[in-house]
Amino acid sequence: MKEQITILGAGISGRGAALLASSKGYEVFVSEKGTIDEGARKLFEEKGISFEEGGHSQERILGSSIIVKSPGIPPDVEVIAEAVSKGIPVIDELEFAGKFLDKPCVLITGTNGKTTTTLLTAHLLNSCGIQARAVGNVGESLAEALIADTAEMYVIEASSYQLDGMNEFQADVAVLLNITPDHLDRYGSMENYIASKTHIRDLLKDDGWVIYNLDDPNINMTGNQIKPFSIRETTWAFMLDKKFIVGELFRFDSAKFSLKGEHNLMNALASITTCLKFTDDLEGIERGLQNFRTAPHRLEWIEQINGVDFVNDSKATNVEAVKFALGSFENPLVWIAGGVDKGNDYQQIKSLVGDKVHSLVCMGIDNQKLMDSFREDVSNIADTNSMEEAVKSAWGYANPEDVVLLSPACASFDLFDNYIDRGEQFREEVLKLKENIERGAYEQG
Repeated sequence: MKEQITILGAGISGRGAALLASSKGYEVFVSEKGTIDEGARKLFEEKGISFEEGGHSQERILGSSIIVKSPGIPPDVEVIAEAVSKGIPVIDELEFAGKFLDKPCVLITGTNGKTTTTLLTAHLLNSCGIQARAVGNVGESLAEALIADTAEMYVIEASSYQLDGMNEFQADVAVLLNITPDHLDRYGSMENYIASKTHIRDLLKDDGWVIYNLDDPNINMTGNQIKPFSIRETTWAFMLDKKFIVGELFRFDSAKFSLKGEHNLMNALASITTCLKFTDDLEGIERGLQNFRTAPHRLEWIEQINGVDFVNDSKATNVEAVKFALGSFENPLVWIAGGVDKGNDYQQIKSLVGDKVHSLVCMGIDNQKLMDSFREDVSNIADTNSMEEAVKSAWGYANPEDVVLLSPACASFDLFDNYIDRGEQFREEVLKLKENIERGAYEQG
């Protein structure tokens, strides 16, 4: 008789877990509280995977021997709490996929910079001739990637929610980039959030490396195989005279690195250190640092209109990410921000906003907190509730050589499907604005 497994949630991770479980001979049931998209529904039907949508059939779910839940489902949901009380294991897709992973892997987390560091690390490894695949929270699930399993190794972006559902996973390298306030609406306290992030230390092989940010006061790692990085102190990986210094052999001029900004220097130190666990091809790492390009929605340049640059940083869903973004520019800024506030403390960026931002365009259903926080720090504030209105307002405030920066500091779910939808709508509206200006249909002001 086949072992019964329930997948809660039919998003990217749920779909991957369901397909992998089916390929490994499990009897699979997918339960989605919302609506299953047409692509996933078609795949489930082709593979003979049972599914439901619009709610959870608790009796059937609790008949499973294991439950794999979407990381976005809180642990206090009734069916989860009931499963735990009955002793049914409730795990994350990464934990489930890890049971079938027999190749080297890197696990990367942090409040900010996870996606860039994951993609950069995979890029550097590929530049060295190692077929590395970026998976996890970056966009493709590890579970689905393991069905074909064509990579030599995997570089995995993991959120705190995913880490919460992992206990037996074994990585060769664990990278902890930073910990700043985020998701406090779910965790209840900073201490609980820190505990979630630092749990990555427990998911290592005996000879695994822990790579962590020495400059972050919320991170304190000890023990064997510790590899700290810093842009302020001399340690295993650090900056000296604008050069990356990593280990005993690696030296590289940071001016040749394709990304700019202090936060990207830290991401690079983490990525370089990770690569040195698997290769001594220093020239390959150097090539990769020079030709890497950032992912969409992460300080992504979109277009220049009459001397004004438009930059999409839709992935910046917390205050610390916005702090990194604001610090990346020397030019005056028109800042587009807002959405679903996650308990943000804007005090930490008030002086930076005062120095760099002359106009704030708030975009969301309820912008009051954002407007009140910066009313005394900027010359102009607009209250908008659509991307079209936000882009037009930003253009109205912008001067030649300014940067219009979408860096929301908030979740996207009040007006958009997700941060990707928000970023794509920004791109569309910017390009539409340019087209209208070029044909004389829209004037500034």
